Amino acid sequence: MRPYRPSRSRLQRPGFQAGRTRVWVLGLLLLLVLGGGAWWWKTQRGDAGPAAGAAKPGGQGGPGARRFGGSQVQPISADVVKRQDVRVLIAAIGTVTARNTAVVRTKVDGELKSIRFKDGDMVKAGQLLAEIDPASYQAALAQAQGALARDQALLRNARLDLQRYQDLLAKDSIAKQQVDTQAALVAQYEGTVQADQGQVDSARLQLSYTRVTAPIAGRLGLRQADLGNVVHAADTNGIVTITQVQPIYALFSVPEAYLPRIVARLRGGAQMPVELWDREQSHRLAVGRLETLDNAIDTTTGTVKAKATFANEDGSLFPNQFVNVRLQVDTLPDVLTVPTTAVQRGTQGTYVYAVKDDGTVTLRRVRLGTTDGDRVSVQGELAEGERVVTDGADRLREGAQVAVIAADAAARADQAVQDAASRPRGAMRNLPPEVAAKVQNMSPEERRAFLRQLREKQQPPPQGAAPAAPTTPAAPAAR
Repeated sequence: MRPYRPSRSRLQRPGFQAGRTRVWVLGLLLLLVLGGGAWWWKTQRGDAGPAAGAAKPGGQGGPGARRFGGSQVQPISADVVKRQDVRVLIAAIGTVTARNTAVVRTKVDGELKSIRFKDGDMVKAGQLLAEIDPASYQAALAQAQGALARDQALLRNARLDLQRYQDLLAKDSIAKQQVDTQAALVAQYEGTVQADQGQVDSARLQLSYTRVTAPIAGRLGLRQADLGNVVHAADTNGIVTITQVQPIYALFSVPEAYLPRIVARLRGGAQMPVELWDREQSHRLAVGRLETLDNAIDTTTGTVKAKATFANEDGSLFPNQFVNVRLQVDTLPDVLTVPTTAVQRGTQGTYVYAVKDDGTVTLRRVRLGTTDGDRVSVQGELAEGERVVTDGADRLREGAQVAVIAADAAARADQAVQDAASRPRGAMRNLPPEVAAKVQNMSPEERRAFLRQLREKQQPPPQGAAPAAPTTPAAPAAR
């Protein structure tokens, strides 16, 4: 007689969870098919109606009118027509350039004994960067100082003799020729002492060159010489390069058609703002001002070079960096603007859809002006405060019923779905936080094996067996 073993409940069977998932998927597919069929039947029925292709007064007939009947409410996003100041901008492509660039080279030859900087450091003018072995230059200085001391002693003795000869000459006890000869000897020693002093100064200067300092303030580049190398004054690469980046310049070209307006504003002392944007024009890098224009127009491109300056306090701009430039040459005060996404173009020209108080839309023709960011100045049949369609205009016609929804509703719904999918399900809710984190980093195969092992551990023991202590299986090491 076989021993009695309690059967597993349906919820504990390995295939139950998979079967329940299949049932949900099949049910969802069935709902989608039924919903799509109902929508198609309703659309075909609306197309077959007597007014399906009829054009309403003031509206447009055709396939669009049959597909989107007046009774069907279309979801759209809308924004308000505003009056604001609009900047007149010139878009250009530019390159960031350093205010000053200096290659730090040693002025004397010798072994590099000490390096006092790190690559990429910000340094000040006069800051010590490196030291060269000074022994040979100290010896040369001592030799020059010894020669100077010797000749200074000779000069003092010659001057004393000259004083004695002059006293004897006054008493008519010595020939004048001997006095003149002694005076010439004193002048000779004076010249020798001056030459010796020059040698001392030169030796002291050469010794000072063994301490390599920064000629300008700026950011250091990568080191070009290592400790222990013998460096020379004629080395092309030097020891390191310094670029002055605070402030920093940007060079770009503007069309010559804007030249009279720019020159007039510069002569009037006006500050012309300049913005730098990244390659995708999604992030503004810096704001500065126009510094000057070049003195000649490039006949090949019909443009003139311009230079703008930026404080670059955060150090985000680098020399030779590619940037998109927006130069503000003027401002249009208090003009009517709409979002650029509201503007539609077609056979009827440029137009927007305005949302009326009764929940319908009407077509308004406009003339476009200057674009500033995500808004554009317009002239036409619009008034301040009206709402215009910014999303969903391709499904509309004159007089269509609309329902205004938030512009980011779809994005919020998608984020909610992603958040729900990322929440722990089933047995993972009961796992300790550190184990759950490891499970999240597993591959799908490892995760399935771990959960299967966990379910088996949770099965009731056979009748008569001692219950095992509840344990949580160790999660495999996350890859």
